[in-house]
Amino acid sequence: MLRRTLAKGAFALTTAGIVTGRQAIAQGAPVDIQFWHGLTQPLGGMLEQIAADFNNSQQRYRVNATYRGSYAETMVAAIAAFRANNAPNIVQMFEVGTATMMAATRATKPLWELLQQTGVNINFDDVLPAVRGYYSLPDGRMASMPFNSSTAVAFYNKDMFRKADLDPEAFPKTWPAVADAARKLKAAGIATPMTTSWPTWLMVEQFSAIHDLPLATKGNGFGGLDAELTINNPLMVRHMQNLIDWQKEGLFRYGGRDNAADGLLPSGECAFTFASSGTRARILKEAKFDWGTAMLPYYDDVPKAPLNSIIGGASLWSMNKGSGVGRSEAEWRGVAEFFAWLAKPDVAAKWHTDTGYLPLTRSGYEQVKASGFYKQNVGADVPIEQILRGGGVLTENSRGIRLGGFPEIRNIIQEEMERAFQGQQDAKALLENATRRGNVVLRNFERANRT
Repeated sequence: MLRRTLAKGAFALTTAGIVTGRQAIAQGAPVDIQFWHGLTQPLGGMLEQIAADFNNSQQRYRVNATYRGSYAETMVAAIAAFRANNAPNIVQMFEVGTATMMAATRATKPLWELLQQTGVNINFDDVLPAVRGYYSLPDGRMASMPFNSSTAVAFYNKDMFRKADLDPEAFPKTWPAVADAARKLKAAGIATPMTTSWPTWLMVEQFSAIHDLPLATKGNGFGGLDAELTINNPLMVRHMQNLIDWQKEGLFRYGGRDNAADGLLPSGECAFTFASSGTRARILKEAKFDWGTAMLPYYDDVPKAPLNSIIGGASLWSMNKGSGVGRSEAEWRGVAEFFAWLAKPDVAAKWHTDTGYLPLTRSGYEQVKASGFYKQNVGADVPIEQILRGGGVLTENSRGIRLGGFPEIRNIIQEEMERAFQGQQDAKALLENATRRGNVVLRNFERANRT
């Protein structure tokens, strides 16, 4: 339903109703900019503070950042608001919604067009390559504003490692070593050695990128809407079967869909987890033990592995208010000015150090590095080092994903994983079913968006 709504042009871009907005500014009233986001606390509060800092830095615009539920809920809310001619100026959209938002061409104003129209400049050459590439068009123009870009890392309980006579400063580098460590933790009385958040992002998407495996044809969808899933490959079957077997052995615990497992490490329920680097903020706040951060493991018998991990998180999209309802010049300018504020090195640096998300820009990263932050906060630079692994040269398989309807495909993969963890199928059947069902989604999206 959501896909059809987007594809059939429920969003209608128009210039009707555009006014200058200069009268409001002249009268001293700041231009109101509505910004809907999908970050829970404490991240949501940190984001809202950035908006408050922007508001305090000038008097022309006031960005009102409000939480609208999960990423998926925020997307649905923005669609409903547009249909009611009351969409927000800015909506935060998770990275797997990028293809869907690009297809809704009448709903959004692409970032390159927004900057061209307003004359605001942002130096995207300074943005980390993996981040810039994910949200750009094939010709390099930016479609949306990168913001809370994360990657996936391992977080682990050093105290539990010590209890199991494992080196607390050396997280296992390979998956066989991970399994060995989990067995030692289990033998030491740790009920749940291992879990993961975002099961598809970590165990399918990140796994594929690191091992230089295609998730789909057409360069993971970047090359066209006629892409097909390729997750049913021998290495993925091997890894999924390992996860199934490790759960039977009591080494791995399926913690639920999306980020449902985020609390298991900070609460002390598990010894290590694979999660978004943005989880660092929660662990800092909640964990009552010594903990560490490490790069994702890999199979060392796979050529080229390990490559860089890919990004997650979200970007910001500028939206038209509704069908037949435009924006003022001042509103568009305010959106662009806010985006430029987010790209400032000091703003990007603070967001990175406070949350664990990537610093967005190289200059922000260098600023943090020069401050001595990484020496004082060991492991905080692991996400950056990992996303630059392999020399920072992206392959077609490690660039990212641009598949239509991918949020739905993620749910399909999670459903099939759950069936496997419940003993209803093996890894081969899991991936065959996920591939077949996922390709139906891709074909439906292709038909709906064929020009």
